[in-house]
Amino acid sequence: MNFSEQLRKENDDLFQMIFAHPFVQGVGKGDISKEALAHYIKADYEYLNAFMQIYGIALSKSQDREDIAYFFDQIKFVLHDEIHPHRNFCEHIGVEYEALQGHSLPPTADHYIKHMMYHAQMGSSGEIIGALLPCPWTYLEIGKKLVEQYQPDESHPFYDWITFYTGEEIEHTTNELRTRLDRFANQSSLEEQEKMKEAFRKSCQLELKFWEMAYTCEEWPSAEKGNR
Repeated sequence: MNFSEQLRKENDDLFQMIFAHPFVQGVGKGDISKEALAHYIKADYEYLNAFMQIYGIALSKSQDREDIAYFFDQIKFVLHDEIHPHRNFCEHIGVEYEALQGHSLPPTADHYIKHMMYHAQMGSSGEIIGALLPCPWTYLEIGKKLVEQYQPDESHPFYDWITFYTGEEIEHTTNELRTRLDRFANQSSLEEQEKMKEAFRKSCQLELKFWEMAYTCEEWPSAEKGNR
């Protein structure tokens, strides 16, 4: 069992909780509130902006051109392609995508971004990937689970969202990040491997909390919104 397989096994509890979450199941059923979808898009738009910045930090720490090219391509993918599932949700709720951009982060999204930024700024390349990997990996498996469970066709309101996350690009992203994480783990001390494991598990926990944040329309506990 390689390092990424071990991480997947150790964090299966969180993956299963994500699959069962009412927001995720609501996507599969095609039945989720407009308020929750809008809250998700507002937070995820800012989250993906940060994700691209962290890819940029990973690029700056890369030691060979293959890794530099990979992270460069991933920035382009997030920038130009991951808008499509957002637009699927926007069309469903009848809100312009631009109206859901530039909003303050809810607490969970704020925490998640700062968690990834910490590992990006303070940690090794392996830690950065450990923090990044749960996002594409959980979405890939969510897409596959929803296809298996609900067998959506083109009449499903979230068909484009579900099929986007079962597509080749997301699988490629996940597999490439796993390959790089396995490589870094093989070259790292046990202490460094533990840091990668910690970064990965906390990101899995925050993926679960992100769905809950969207479902409950989480806000800061005062009139003043948190700063990004």
